[in-house]
Amino acid sequence: MKPITINELTVLPYSTRQEMGKAVASDVKDRMLELLREKDQITVVFASAPSQNEFLDALREEADIPWERVICFHLDEYVGLSAEAPQSFSLYLQEKLFKTRKPKQFHAIDGLNDPEKECERYSQLLAANPVDIACIGIGENGHIAFNDPHIADFNDPLRVKSVHLDLVSRQQQVNDGCFETLEQVPSIAISLTIPTIMSASHIFCTVPGDRKKQAVRDAVHGPVTEQCPASILRSAGSCRMYLDAESASLL
Repeated sequence: MKPITINELTVLPYSTRQEMGKAVASDVKDRMLELLREKDQITVVFASAPSQNEFLDALREEADIPWERVICFHLDEYVGLSAEAPQSFSLYLQEKLFKTRKPKQFHAIDGLNDPEKECERYSQLLAANPVDIACIGIGENGHIAFNDPHIADFNDPLRVKSVHLDLVSRQQQVNDGCFETLEQVPSIAISLTIPTIMSASHIFCTVPGDRKKQAVRDAVHGPVTEQCPASILRSAGSCRMYLDAESASLL
């Protein structure tokens, strides 16, 4: 299958997750280096999910990235979950990337802080560090970050907000093996909003797996609607979507 370009979105299918992950990592590295030739430091946002494993594994192995000039954020975190919990998204990034590649700063969302105060704190940090690169995924329900269809807002006035997760989103965490049962999955999270993600000058969207194929099809070929939040990526300034054979199977 050949690459597809729709509006500002370029869709790049690969045969395997490993090929996909290496391609994303190579392209993200190239963009980071390009931006760092123009700026003293850059801001990169990362998603935290099993769908990002191959990408982050490959990015960790990329040489010559001056991480000491990179400020990092993450997309979302569960409310009520400590940073030491196995399901913590900030812990995932520490284990996958930052224990080996030390950024200038990694601003973690504090799931134990008062949600309103934490949203304000994280919003101020993002305002001071505009996003250059957003490395994201797509959920089974088409969400980006935790902007599920019932609360997604393409014109959200907030940078960060607390959200009630829908059933599909919570079940995905069980499907991914992050929790054993649905009852264990927190129902509230803190998430970057869609305008915050879309403010990135470059978006790299990594979406492998059979369970994502319908969401991918809706995002690429369906109407641009908050019922499939990822469809807004077609109007991004620059967005590349990386798929494996399974997630691309309906295109």
